[in-house]
Order: sequence, then C-alpha cells, then structure tokens
Amino acid sequence: MTGTLRRYIEKRGGRTAGIAIRASVPVNLRPADQAHKMGNAFGLVFLTLPIGIADPARRLRAIKKEMEELKVSPEALVSFGVLSLMGMAPVEVEQLGLRFFGSKATLVLTNVPGPREPPYMAGRKVDKIMFWVPQSGHMGLGISILSYAGGVMLGIATDAGLVPDPERIVEGFKLESEALRKAAGKAGKPRPHARS
Repeated sequence: MTGTLRRYIEKRGGRTAGIAIRASVPVNLRPADQAHKMGNAFGLVFLTLPIGIADPARRLRAIKKEMEELKVSPEALVSFGVLSLMGMAPVEVEQLGLRFFGSKATLVLTNVPGPREPPYMAGRKVDKIMFWVPQSGHMGLGISILSYAGGVMLGIATDAGLVPDPERIVEGFKLESEALRKAAGKAGKPRPHARS
C-alpha cells in the first residue's frame, strides 16, 4: 500500500522524495482461542509509511522492520487502555481523545485475514465480502485490505476533497502488487558466479 500511495502522489504531480506518512493501524489484542467472543479488543499503533523509498523490496523491508518492533512494544496495549477509558468518559473527553489520536496519523490502514474457503449462506456460496475500517477524528483516508478465498479485496474510504479519484489507488495497488512479485522473483533467483 505504501508503494501504491507513492504512485498516487506522483501521478497527481506531488513530490515523494524524502516523504513519509503515518498510518494508524488497529492491532488485535485478543488471543486466537478467544476469537469467537463478541466485541472488539484492539489497540492502535502508528506505523511510518516510507513513501520516499523508491525500491519496492527496500521499502517493504523498512516497513516490516518497524512493524516487528511495534508488535513487541507496549504501544497497542497502552492505546487499548486509553481507548477503553475514553469509552467510559463524558462525551467531551471522548471527543478530545479522538482528536488527539486523529492528529497522530494521516490515514487508517488495516488488513484482515478472511476465510481461506468461501462460506455458504442459505445454500449459496458467498463470492465476495468486504469491511470498512472505522475512521474517526479528521482522518481523510481509510484503507481496508481483506484476504478472502485466495484473493484480496481492497476498500478505500476517503474525503472526496482530499482524494477525488480513489479508483486510481485501487489501480495502483494492482501495479504495486505486481512490482513486489517481480522483486521477490529476482531476490529468489540464484546469482551467476565466475569459476576459475
């Protein structure tokens, strides 16, 4: 998605060199054995998306490194506690908290692993499903990624004043996925070496 946003900014004539944006990323804190329980148990982490890195493989490594660090940090747990307290506070305090969290990122980004096999409902196969990441505060872009039955669904929720053509982001996602696939193929090939 970082590469997709880079493509989008460049297509609109924007500068990408040295640019990084922050995404608010919901992190599930519920253990897998309690996944059947109702309600949400998630915290937030703030992930830097290095838009300025042109090389797809290098960009992916930078994001993976930061996300691994965030996963072992207390950031998601602390934000979960703060969000829980905000839910019990008066509306005015809750609104202040939402503005605070909303000011820390440019967008909300989440990916959810869906079923690997399509489920059936009333005897009919469910071909596609989708969800929309909740947006709060003044964030103008929400990106939802869902893996489902061997495919990927992408949802873009945006303020039309900020992103008037979200379909370009969807198109760029396909192109960036292919660029990553090619980069992975190059990395996996053995390199020729000279013999003496």
